[in-house]
Amino acid sequence: MIIEIDKNSGFCFGVVEAIRKAEETLQQRDVLYCLGDIVHNEAEVERLTQKGLVTIDHERFFTMKDTTVLLRAHGEPPSTYEYARQNNIQLIDATCPVVLKLQQRIRKGRESDKMENTQVVIYGKKNHAEVNGLVGQTNGKAIVIENVDEIDKIDFTRPIELYSQTTKDLEGFHLLADELKRRAKDVPVKIHDTVCRQVANRIPAIQKFSARFGLIIFVSGQKSSNGKMLFYICQSVNPNSKFISSIGEIDEQWITGIDSVGICGATSTPKNLLEDVAGAVRQFAFKLLK
Repeated sequence: MIIEIDKNSGFCFGVVEAIRKAEETLQQRDVLYCLGDIVHNEAEVERLTQKGLVTIDHERFFTMKDTTVLLRAHGEPPSTYEYARQNNIQLIDATCPVVLKLQQRIRKGRESDKMENTQVVIYGKKNHAEVNGLVGQTNGKAIVIENVDEIDKIDFTRPIELYSQTTKDLEGFHLLADELKRRAKDVPVKIHDTVCRQVANRIPAIQKFSARFGLIIFVSGQKSSNGKMLFYICQSVNPNSKFISSIGEIDEQWITGIDSVGICGATSTPKNLLEDVAGAVRQFAFKLLK
């Protein structure tokens, strides 16, 4: 049986840096608070929890004082920074550089007098951590659109500026952009392609990878929107694609009669988990040969 791990799968740069900062800080202290899951992967969160990382939600954060909190790669709205400043909270800012640049771009645009009547539209998932941070740059005025079916939220008598959550798919972004330009005939529409290319480039790569195997095992945390999107891509190319979050979810029957297995994952899936899955598949395959 051929068993191969997708070389393009695994943590993206932003997640790698957030985890590095967490581990570096935990070498110097017993406990570090993290605002939200540091990565949408249950196994990796648990590993870091064992080292002293304590995940908190925003409700708890806004009661804290005189402590240290890690901001994950997704980024945060200005209100988080302001509360920290007022309450002596040291922030270890692990916001992904791509996300940080996008936040600054939106904020700078909103501060311009020319933007007063302009609608900021964000192609993204409602209430996603990154999207909340982006909306915060507009004092909550940005319009979040998950797909082209929600386009009627927009006022087509006012200028429009379109941005994207960095981890959204390029195809959906271009569909929305084209429809905006078609509908807004008499007002200016500015399109800002802010999809992260490290994420976007995984789509054609994972399409080619998925087509090569009799079975695809896609490994991702249940909370990962990037994982759900990439799994859908795998499934559209190879209907025999299975989604798992841990080794215990592998079904021996999937492998029966299969001569090749491809293992891939999301930008929030650690390489060591992909390797563990490959090892478990090998054990199943060896058992079937006996």
